[in-house]
Amino acid sequence: MKISVNIIGEEDEQVLAACDEELLGKTFKEGDLKLEVSKDFYGGKIIDADIFGELLKSARIANLCGKTTVEKAIESGLVSRNSVIVIQGVPHAQVVKINFQ
Repeated sequence: MKISVNIIGEEDEQVLAACDEELLGKTFKEGDLKLEVSKDFYGGKIIDADIFGELLKSARIANLCGKTTVEKAIESGLVSRNSVIVIQGVPHAQVVKINFQ
């Protein structure tokens, strides 16, 4: 499976936006929830799911959607299944790592 990855921002303010490649450009609605998988936000480099798992480990902020993408985040320990929302069958999760020093 392939994942589209877009890194937005600079250095400490970077956001990793990632989605399953086949979701790019689609919109999903369920009740009051709407998930727009825009090419502007999620579109970027297309990579293998295994490579994505490594990239995700270094992300401080991530916005993720799609079965493969979210499953990789769960496998990495960064996302709990309880924190995933599903809109029209499409999983969506957000990650924010807080570093207290």
